[in-house]
Amino acid sequence: MARNMQFALRISFPNASLVTDRFHVVKLVLEALQHLRINYRWEVIGNENEELKKVRANGTKYSPEVFANGDTLKQLLTRGRYLLFKRDSDWTSSHQQRADISFIIYPLLKTAYGLATHFRNIYENHNIDNAKKQFKDWINDNNNSNIKEFNTAAKSIEFHLETILNFFNDRNTNANAESFNSKIKLFRAKQKAVRDITFFLFRLQKLFA
Repeated sequence: MARNMQFALRISFPNASLVTDRFHVVKLVLEALQHLRINYRWEVIGNENEELKKVRANGTKYSPEVFANGDTLKQLLTRGRYLLFKRDSDWTSSHQQRADISFIIYPLLKTAYGLATHFRNIYENHNIDNAKKQFKDWINDNNNSNIKEFNTAAKSIEFHLETILNFFNDRNTNANAESFNSKIKLFRAKQKAVRDITFFLFRLQKLFA
């Protein structure tokens, strides 16, 4: 979604239909979800530090609340990182139990997870008009939720909606380019860095062209 990349591509390939890659768009929404979880975690750590000061001043021992699954509140938010990346259909029983407890304590986190799941499901569409309508509905739902972290993501998605929707024309991704980039990085690492760039590019051409 970098504007400098789009600018360069429009000059180099003026007739191309630019596609904002699905992976990076979904990643943006999931990062907003994780940001909300992290903010709650820091809030819990701050409260816990205050409690520790109080009990030390009183000469007593601090005992945090332990929930039914054996987690403290801080552990719930730390270990909840992985389940928020997954669809609820892929959760294990421990994930489900941790999510149930977390969502009762933090209903806004449940709303955010629902928004992220809804967003991922839009990409299951094979019709660009349906996808466009669902993206706009998602942006409206997000604005009504008043979740600050998601508002930033929604604005970025709204700004790039044209190139995001181009995905639904042929469902193109940059997976091949990412794979090739990984091969180049591995090749460069095996050479212990690159001194002669011209010769390095010549070898890449012979090996991968």
